[in-house]
Amino acid sequence: MAKLRITQIRSGIGGTHNQRATLRTLGLRKINATTVREDRPEVLGMIRTVTHLVRVEEVDS
Repeated sequence: MAKLRITQIRSGIGGTHNQRATLRTLGLRKINATTVREDRPEVLGMIRTVTHLVRVEEVDS
């Protein structure tokens, strides 16, 4: 299964509670923080919630 590298590029300050909680659930706490997650429907839904705050790249596994 493919993996995604998710990097936070903007702050969650000023966003909704749901957007801030989604960043925490993805494991992102600071700007330029990066996490690698499986390409799954649940993760894609979380990314869609905060798409304006993160950058997503596919990682070769």
